[in-house]
Amino acid sequence: MNNLTTKTNYLIKIALLAAISVILMYFDFPIIPAFPWLKTDASDLPALIGSFAFGPLTGVVIEALKNLLKLLVNPTTTGGVGELANFIIGSTFVGTAGMIYKFKKTRINAIIALIVGTIVLGIVGALANAYILIPLFMPNMPKNDLMKYIVQGVIPMNLIKGAGLSVITLVIYKRISVIINKENRKFKTSRPEASKKAV
Repeated sequence: MNNLTTKTNYLIKIALLAAISVILMYFDFPIIPAFPWLKTDASDLPALIGSFAFGPLTGVVIEALKNLLKLLVNPTTTGGVGELANFIIGSTFVGTAGMIYKFKKTRINAIIALIVGTIVLGIVGALANAYILIPLFMPNMPKNDLMKYIVQGVIPMNLIKGAGLSVITLVIYKRISVIINKENRKFKTSRPEASKKAV
Protein backbone atom coordinates (compact mmCIF):
# COMPACT_ATOMS: atom_id res chain seq x y z
CA MET A 1 0.00 0.00 0.00
CA ASN A 2 2.84 2.35 0.87
CA ASN A 3 4.56 1.53 -2.41
CA LEU A 4 1.30 2.21 -4.24
CA THR A 5 0.98 5.57 -2.50
CA THR A 6 4.54 6.50 -3.44
CA LYS A 7 3.99 5.55 -7.09
CA THR A 8 0.71 7.47 -7.15
CA ASN A 9 2.39 10.60 -5.77
CA TYR A 10 5.14 10.22 -8.35
CA LEU A 11 2.66 9.90 -11.23
CA ILE A 12 0.67 12.89 -9.99
CA LYS A 13 3.80 15.03 -9.90
CA ILE A 14 4.75 13.97 -13.43
CA ALA A 15 1.24 14.75 -14.66
CA LEU A 16 1.31 18.19 -13.02
CA LEU A 17 4.71 19.02 -14.50
CA ALA A 18 3.51 17.89 -17.94
CA ALA A 19 0.35 20.00 -17.62
CA ILE A 20 2.40 23.06 -16.66
CA SER A 21 4.62 22.41 -19.69
CA VAL A 22 1.61 22.41 -22.00
CA ILE A 23 0.40 25.72 -20.56
CA LEU A 24 3.85 27.27 -21.00
CA MET A 25 3.85 26.26 -24.68
CA TYR A 26 1.13 28.84 -25.31
CA PHE A 27 3.37 31.67 -24.11
CA ASP A 28 5.84 31.64 -26.97
CA PHE A 29 7.83 34.62 -28.18
CA PRO A 30 10.51 35.48 -30.76
CA ILE A 31 14.15 35.89 -29.73
CA ILE A 32 16.02 36.57 -32.98
CA PRO A 33 14.77 39.82 -34.62
CA ALA A 34 15.85 38.67 -38.09
CA PHE A 35 13.60 35.60 -37.78
CA PRO A 36 10.43 36.80 -36.00
CA TRP A 37 8.56 33.59 -36.85
CA LEU A 38 11.16 31.55 -35.00
CA LYS A 39 9.62 31.46 -31.53
CA THR A 40 10.51 29.75 -28.29
CA ASP A 41 8.91 29.15 -24.89
CA ALA A 42 9.70 27.90 -21.40
CA SER A 43 7.83 24.60 -21.70
CA ASP A 44 11.02 22.58 -21.18
CA LEU A 45 11.47 24.05 -17.69
CA PRO A 46 9.09 21.65 -15.85
CA ALA A 47 10.70 18.70 -17.66
CA LEU A 48 14.13 19.95 -16.65
CA ILE A 49 12.98 20.25 -13.03
CA GLY A 50 11.56 16.73 -13.21
CA SER A 51 14.77 15.42 -14.74
CA PHE A 52 16.82 16.88 -11.89
CA ALA A 53 14.40 15.70 -9.21
CA PHE A 54 13.57 12.19 -10.44
CA GLY A 55 16.14 11.36 -13.11
CA PRO A 56 16.61 11.87 -16.86
CA LEU A 57 14.00 9.30 -17.88
CA THR A 58 11.33 11.25 -16.01
CA GLY A 59 12.30 14.39 -17.89
CA VAL A 60 11.91 12.55 -21.19
CA VAL A 61 8.52 11.19 -20.10
CA ILE A 62 7.34 14.70 -19.24
CA GLU A 63 8.49 15.91 -22.68
CA ALA A 64 6.55 13.06 -24.30
CA LEU A 65 3.39 13.79 -22.31
CA LYS A 66 3.69 17.50 -23.05
CA ASN A 67 3.79 16.99 -26.79
CA LEU A 68 1.15 14.27 -26.75
CA LEU A 69 -1.24 16.51 -24.82
CA LYS A 70 -0.47 19.43 -27.13
CA LEU A 71 -1.11 17.21 -30.14
CA LEU A 72 -4.48 16.13 -28.73
CA VAL A 73 -5.65 19.52 -27.45
CA ASN A 74 -4.27 22.02 -29.94
CA PRO A 75 -2.04 20.46 -32.61
CA THR A 76 0.19 22.51 -34.87
CA THR A 77 -0.36 22.62 -38.63
CA THR A 78 2.62 20.31 -39.16
CA GLY A 79 0.68 17.08 -38.80
CA GLY A 80 2.55 16.10 -35.66
CA VAL A 81 6.01 16.72 -37.11
CA GLY A 82 6.43 19.90 -35.07
CA GLU A 83 5.53 18.04 -31.89
CA LEU A 84 7.96 15.25 -32.79
CA ALA A 85 10.78 17.72 -33.37
CA ASN A 86 9.93 19.50 -30.12
CA PHE A 87 10.07 16.17 -28.29
CA ILE A 88 13.43 15.20 -29.79
CA ILE A 89 15.03 18.57 -29.08
CA GLY A 90 13.56 18.97 -25.60
CA SER A 91 14.31 15.39 -24.56
CA THR A 92 17.97 15.62 -25.50
CA PHE A 93 18.27 18.83 -23.49
CA VAL A 94 16.59 17.69 -20.27
CA GLY A 95 17.84 14.10 -20.63
CA THR A 96 21.47 15.12 -21.03
CA ALA A 97 21.36 17.61 -18.17
CA GLY A 98 19.50 15.19 -15.91
CA MET A 99 21.87 12.33 -16.64
CA ILE A 100 24.95 14.37 -15.72
CA TYR A 101 23.32 15.83 -12.59
CA LYS A 102 22.19 12.38 -11.45
CA PHE A 103 25.76 11.20 -10.85
CA LYS A 104 26.67 14.04 -8.50
CA LYS A 105 23.98 16.34 -7.16
CA THR A 106 26.02 19.43 -6.38
CA ARG A 107 25.62 23.00 -7.57
CA ILE A 108 28.84 22.84 -9.57
CA ASN A 109 27.75 19.66 -11.31
CA ALA A 110 24.33 21.18 -11.94
CA ILE A 111 26.03 24.08 -13.73
CA ILE A 112 28.14 21.65 -15.77
CA ALA A 113 25.04 19.58 -16.59
CA LEU A 114 23.12 22.63 -17.77
CA ILE A 115 26.01 23.92 -19.88
CA VAL A 116 26.44 20.55 -21.60
CA GLY A 117 22.67 20.23 -22.00
CA THR A 118 22.50 23.66 -23.63
CA ILE A 119 25.28 22.78 -26.07
CA VAL A 120 23.50 19.54 -26.97
CA LEU A 121 20.27 21.51 -27.37
CA GLY A 122 21.96 23.78 -29.91
CA ILE A 123 23.40 20.86 -31.87
CA VAL A 124 20.26 18.70 -31.91
CA GLY A 125 18.07 21.71 -32.67
CA ALA A 126 20.20 22.48 -35.71
CA LEU A 127 20.11 18.87 -36.90
CA ALA A 128 16.34 18.57 -36.38
CA ASN A 129 15.72 21.70 -38.44
CA ALA A 130 18.23 20.79 -41.14
CA TYR A 131 17.08 17.20 -41.64
CA ILE A 132 13.44 17.10 -40.49
CA LEU A 133 11.59 20.41 -40.42
CA ILE A 134 13.17 22.36 -43.29
CA PRO A 135 13.24 19.47 -45.82
CA LEU A 136 9.61 18.71 -45.03
CA PHE A 137 8.15 22.22 -45.20
CA MET A 138 10.67 24.05 -47.38
CA PRO A 139 12.27 21.33 -49.51
CA ASN A 140 13.46 23.79 -52.16
CA MET A 141 15.32 26.11 -49.80
CA PRO A 142 18.80 26.83 -51.20
CA LYS A 143 21.65 25.38 -49.15
CA ASN A 144 23.14 28.82 -48.52
CA ASP A 145 19.83 30.08 -47.13
CA LEU A 146 19.48 26.92 -45.06
CA MET A 147 22.91 27.38 -43.52
CA LYS A 148 22.20 31.05 -42.82
CA TYR A 149 18.90 30.15 -41.17
CA ILE A 150 20.50 27.45 -39.01
CA VAL A 151 23.61 29.41 -38.03
CA GLN A 152 22.01 32.83 -37.53
CA GLY A 153 18.59 31.75 -36.32
CA VAL A 154 18.11 28.23 -34.98
CA ILE A 155 21.40 27.75 -33.13
CA PRO A 156 21.42 31.18 -31.38
CA MET A 157 17.76 30.79 -30.42
CA ASN A 158 18.30 27.38 -28.84
CA LEU A 159 21.48 28.46 -27.06
CA ILE A 160 19.71 31.53 -25.64
CA LYS A 161 16.74 29.37 -24.67
CA GLY A 162 18.97 26.79 -22.98
CA ALA A 163 20.92 29.47 -21.14
CA GLY A 164 17.74 31.16 -19.95
CA LEU A 165 16.17 27.93 -18.72
CA SER A 166 19.45 26.99 -17.05
CA VAL A 167 19.61 30.24 -15.10
CA ILE A 168 15.98 29.90 -14.00
CA THR A 169 16.59 26.29 -12.94
CA LEU A 170 19.64 27.24 -10.87
CA VAL A 171 17.61 29.94 -9.12
CA ILE A 172 14.44 27.98 -8.35
CA TYR A 173 15.33 24.28 -8.35
CA LYS A 174 16.36 23.86 -4.71
CA ARG A 175 13.20 25.60 -3.50
CA ILE A 176 10.96 23.60 -5.80
CA SER A 177 12.74 20.31 -5.03
CA VAL A 178 11.83 20.76 -1.36
CA ILE A 179 8.15 20.84 -2.35
CA ILE A 180 8.47 18.03 -4.90
CA ASN A 181 10.24 15.68 -2.48
CA LYS A 182 8.17 16.62 0.57
CA GLU A 183 5.82 13.65 0.26
CA ASN A 184 8.73 11.29 -0.34
CA ARG A 185 10.40 12.39 2.88
CA LYS A 186 7.14 12.01 4.78
CA PHE A 187 6.79 8.49 3.46
CA LYS A 188 10.33 7.52 4.42
CA THR A 189 10.06 8.92 7.95
CA SER A 190 6.72 7.18 8.49
CA ARG A 191 8.11 3.72 7.70
CA PRO A 192 8.53 1.35 10.72
CA GLU A 193 12.25 0.96 9.98
CA ALA A 194 12.74 4.71 10.14
CA SER A 195 10.80 4.90 13.40
CA LYS A 196 12.96 2.20 14.99
CA LYS A 197 16.14 4.00 13.97
CA ALA A 198 14.80 7.23 15.39
CA VAL A 199 14.21 5.52 18.73
